[in-house]
Amino acid sequence: MARDTSPQCKQCRREGQKLFLKGERCLTDKCGVERRSYPPGEHGRGRQKQSEYRVQLREKQKARRYYGVLEKQFRLYYEKASRQPGITGENLLRMLECRFDNVLVRLGFAASRRQARQLILHGHWTVNGRRVNIPSYQLRDNDVIAIHTKSTATPVIREATELTGQVPAWLQADHDSLTAKVLRKPERREIAAPVEEQLIVELYSK
Repeated sequence: MARDTSPQCKQCRREGQKLFLKGERCLTDKCGVERRSYPPGEHGRGRQKQSEYRVQLREKQKARRYYGVLEKQFRLYYEKASRQPGITGENLLRMLECRFDNVLVRLGFAASRRQARQLILHGHWTVNGRRVNIPSYQLRDNDVIAIHTKSTATPVIREATELTGQVPAWLQADHDSLTAKVLRKPERREIAAPVEEQLIVELYSK
């Protein structure tokens, strides 16, 4: 399975803001953006020309890194979103939000998307009573998520729930029994991703 193994703090610095890729570390003074707020590389502190294409590209890269999706897969998401009725940008974000790994983070069952992917790949979670080990699995309305009965990751998951603020209204979580339910698809105002989806649509529409 292909995956991005590049340094995560450098990704945040490249986009100029916290993408919360390392969970609890992003909330401390050790965060790369807090320590060095300029882009990585030899020319990171130099002036950079802000063309229209550059702004659109950076927005697409930010969204891709925020959700932990590789380029080819992100393009497939966009093509699928463009074929659906409604606003393409909102359809795209809605599909990314409904990924299994992202939903675990929103529920507070994982401190980061990378941790969520590892928990899913190792078979620690079930959906509607069946074990699912695909991080990109698209969750649907009324899907029930629960920790597997034989899972040994309970301490790690409970530690992650302590970092959770508020669970989005489109999800329902029980942190005591480590179960959850997808109530419905999220609306655009409920998606907390720091992304301007219209710029991504403009980039791919060229």
